[in-house]
Amino acid sequence: MADTFKPRHPEEARDAVLWAMAEDQPLEILGTGSRRALGRPVQAAHVLDLSGLSGIELYEPAELVMTALAGTPMAEIEAALADKNQELAFDPIDYGPLLGQPAGEGTVGGVVAANFAGSKRLKFGAARDHILGLEAVSGRGEIFKSGGRVVKNVTGYDLPRALTGSWGTLAVSTRITLKVQPRAETEATLVVSGLGDAAAVEAMCSAMGSSAEVSAAAHLPDPVAARLAAEGHALSGPATLLRLEGFGPSVDYRFALLEKRLGSTGRITRLDVDASRALWQAVRDVLPFAGTSGLVWRVSVAPAAGARFVEKLRETLAGEVYYDWSGGLVWLAVEGDDPRADEVRAAVTAAGGGHATLVRAPAPLRASVPVFHPQPAPLAALNARIKAQFDPKGILNPGRMGA
Repeated sequence: MADTFKPRHPEEARDAVLWAMAEDQPLEILGTGSRRALGRPVQAAHVLDLSGLSGIELYEPAELVMTALAGTPMAEIEAALADKNQELAFDPIDYGPLLGQPAGEGTVGGVVAANFAGSKRLKFGAARDHILGLEAVSGRGEIFKSGGRVVKNVTGYDLPRALTGSWGTLAVSTRITLKVQPRAETEATLVVSGLGDAAAVEAMCSAMGSSAEVSAAAHLPDPVAARLAAEGHALSGPATLLRLEGFGPSVDYRFALLEKRLGSTGRITRLDVDASRALWQAVRDVLPFAGTSGLVWRVSVAPAAGARFVEKLRETLAGEVYYDWSGGLVWLAVEGDDPRADEVRAAVTAAGGGHATLVRAPAPLRASVPVFHPQPAPLAALNARIKAQFDPKGILNPGRMGA
């Protein structure tokens, strides 16, 4: 009979892991369960539900630091930060709408476990770059702490970064300390209309390499731009988006700088703060593919290689795409029930290498196809040794990242 453990304190989470270790019973680690459809289906009959480990324990806006229990909803964290006009700079993606779930139901533990980041990753990094400290329970049933509340406290600082992105397969996070930052006073988005994919990637890379301090760059080919335009966003035809944030005069100056730099490439328009933020949320959360049928891939390549990857892919496979991270992140929607994994990953290799992750697919398909990009043998062996140290009996989220 399946059991669900719902700890209210880190010590209770430890006790659940100790029981699982003693009984050789694997555990599925969940927050709210809203992102259960990401990764491979976990092969475990018992659930460790961390939603009871919830609450912001420390928030010092003047020190730009926050500590929260792992089951704290991201909506609660973002509301507390917004009240002080602050934010998480890595702008974590919310996969809820893409996966057919409500928005805003993820937890901070899930964000850290998957190393989520949004469109501003190129400038600010991902979740692992903003973790100051972590408390967790290893697969040995041991509570450990690493890092602290300030960047200067470097003792064990790399351990939280190593656990971030492990999808709950190495340890059960119970308490997380993050650095936060002031929210920009205002923002604007420069839109270049009419560019093809290759020209758009060239324009984005040029802008990112300029002194304009672009915080995000994306390109929406015509079908995707048309879908967002139908939802009320001010777009017309293929749209290349460059996000500028900061104080008002600075944003205006940098907009003019980019306008002069890119004015000959296409028609330029400006989206001011409200329209800009709404559009970037849609780009970040993959809303162009939310509510559609079919499978969705998340492909990471070198920014300059994004259009080359798509060109190679379209030799054998039709599908809708759009670009984030200045061309380095390609969202690909494939119709039907065949993910065409070999063709997608062959195109990644032809573009110079990267990673292709199957993000949206039915559970049986995610169980039969490598969801995460296969690792080279030396890296896979290293990860296996790390897993053996943290979780020697393999009881934490077995099967989540690989068969």
